[in-house]
Amino acid sequence: MKKFFKVFLLASIASAVSVSMAQIRIGQTAGFTGPAGATTKETTAGAMLYIDDINAKGGVHGQRIDLISLDDQFDPKLAAENGRKLIEEHKVLAMFLTRGTPHTVALLPLLEQHGVPLVAPSTGAMVLHDPVQKHVFNVRTPYQREAEKGIKQLLSMGLSRIGLVSVDDGFGADGVAGALKGFAAAKITPVFQEKFDRSKPDFGVMVAKATAAKPQTIFIIGSGQAVVDGVAAFKAAGIEAQFATLSNNASNGFIKLMGSNAYGLIVTQVFPSERAFSYPLVSQAQQLSSAKGPGDISPATLEGFAAAKVLVEALLRAGPKPSRAKIQTTLEGLQNFDLGGLTISYSKQNHTGLEFSDLSMVNASGKFMR
Repeated sequence: MKKFFKVFLLASIASAVSVSMAQIRIGQTAGFTGPAGATTKETTAGAMLYIDDINAKGGVHGQRIDLISLDDQFDPKLAAENGRKLIEEHKVLAMFLTRGTPHTVALLPLLEQHGVPLVAPSTGAMVLHDPVQKHVFNVRTPYQREAEKGIKQLLSMGLSRIGLVSVDDGFGADGVAGALKGFAAAKITPVFQEKFDRSKPDFGVMVAKATAAKPQTIFIIGSGQAVVDGVAAFKAAGIEAQFATLSNNASNGFIKLMGSNAYGLIVTQVFPSERAFSYPLVSQAQQLSSAKGPGDISPATLEGFAAAKVLVEALLRAGPKPSRAKIQTTLEGLQNFDLGGLTISYSKQNHTGLEFSDLSMVNASGKFMR
């Protein structure tokens, strides 16, 4: 499976440009299979929209960007091994669009050892923001901030009886920390709070507690398949509550996995609506997507697209002979870069990226509505 995704993505790029062009190798390890697979594929496809377009126009300083993607099956240990292969064997200049909190954290020693920058990890883990991780350049908003705003917005809608369910890992702890800040600001607490195992989630005990607590909303912090299973378990038990989750599940693939249970689901968002064409970021992504097929972009598509724009800008500014050190220095000096209606800046003291957060709801047609 790892070989399949590597070959698929390289072939996608090579089809648009001459194979005689020099290459800029960029590495990615992510869970193309496993519980986050649907969203991972969508986010990567969004990145490839922009990278393919750049390559078709002659690449960066006449060099083609080759994204070498390996499937880590959403396993942190495999993510670390993939990272080692990409950095030590494939000699990539940068890592890009990794997926998952423990998976990205597992790469930090390798980044430090080899001086490799990581652009746009697809995780909002606070551990990647504070304290500043020298080689990590975030694009999306931290989970804590989107979870805090999500709870506040739910409370503003009159949904005060909220249950909190989270995966028992760093990602879950991050989301819970933000959510609890939202509760604290309103001087209330969750009507029930439970954790589930990342590898073998069991929602049986939670169903009993939710039945007794009678929540208006259940906020589930977890990866795609776990949230799908959790919502299904609660609904099968007859629990009539609104369900909410974080932006890591903001993909069309996730909605398909949810099936009929998707309708009415609240999902926090860290990018503008995919139909907000007043943002050049959105209109450009839509235009490139439409040129390839149906053009059905999603919030996950926009995350990948924005990530690729940051990566390409860093490569352009690093000059015709980019190196790991040049890319690192370039990113640390990137100020007021316009992604298309959203501005991003970095410094040695701040690698956070964007601060955008919003709420959406899945409508009867399976679309995110703001």
